[in-house]
Amino acid sequence: MTLSDKAEEILETMWVHTEEDKKEIVDLGAISKTDSAIEELKKSGHIKLIDDQVTLTEAGRREGRQVVRRHRLAERLFTDVLDIKSKLVHSVSCQFEHLLHEGIDENICILLGHPKTCPHGKVIPEGECCRKSKVSIGKVVSPLADLKPKQKGSVAYIHTKDDKKLQKLMAMGVLPGMAISLIQSFPSYVFQIGQSQFAIDKDLAECIFVRIF
Repeated sequence: MTLSDKAEEILETMWVHTEEDKKEIVDLGAISKTDSAIEELKKSGHIKLIDDQVTLTEAGRREGRQVVRRHRLAERLFTDVLDIKSKLVHSVSCQFEHLLHEGIDENICILLGHPKTCPHGKVIPEGECCRKSKVSIGKVVSPLADLKPKQKGSVAYIHTKDDKKLQKLMAMGVLPGMAISLIQSFPSYVFQIGQSQFAIDKDLAECIFVRIF
């Protein structure tokens, strides 16, 4: 069931209050007076309403966690990749988070290298892609710089805090899931994606993590 933007915002606020601020019961006045959104959440089973107090159900906690995750990933994307100014990050992310539903948010998380915190230092709730990454990284994921010539794989993620490097690699087509092969490692690293070949230095090659075939 797809929730309205307002309903998602209420869940986001409630999750932060209950899970991070450790408040079991939240007064509606601190969240929203929007009757339609509250009714929507009641019918969907995400909240329980008693008098003027509202609590999250287990389903509400799960969905609230996902909304917070999408919002903070959006903040990370706008700050690190698109260089949106800090004063605008929160408001722009509030609008964008509603588009990052299942699948898209994981792609962004992988692209950003599974960031741990948002630009404001708040923890980004871990996703399934993060848990899978922990298992696979030690076994089959390696920086492109560590591959041997002719080794092949797919791009697992890009790990860099330098937005210029990230944008440069993305412009080359280095995106999660893309097939990649190392052609040579000296004097520069030459790799192939699709029908195109690119030469980069070691610094950039160390930013590309490859899931080896």
